[in-house]
Amino acid sequence: MKDKRTYTHLKEHGEDMTHENESKMTVEPKAKIESSPTDLIFLIEEHKKEIWEWKKKESAWIKTDNELANAKNLISDLSSRLVKAFTTIAQLEKNLKVLEKARNDLASELKNK
Repeated sequence: MKDKRTYTHLKEHGEDMTHENESKMTVEPKAKIESSPTDLIFLIEEHKKEIWEWKKKESAWIKTDNELANAKNLISDLSSRLVKAFTTIAQLEKNLKVLEKARNDLASELKNK
């Protein structure tokens, strides 16, 4: 087999031979893709399956989003309860100190009598 890049005439040395490796695709305008109703039915069924899968994924995403929102609300509620508990504890400790001081005052007053 003869090599494509072999020059046979002296005149050819000035020409670019890279175009020899290129190929062109032509499509006849009269050529039609034949399809049957079963192909269309198959495509419709496949699309229905894909739609169902995406709806299941969307449902899972919505469920996860709702769980996240509920968790955020629960955390917010528990945080506010915790803050209230800490303020109540601080108030009770303050009252305890006042009561202990009053008890100590009464005890010292009783000892003096």
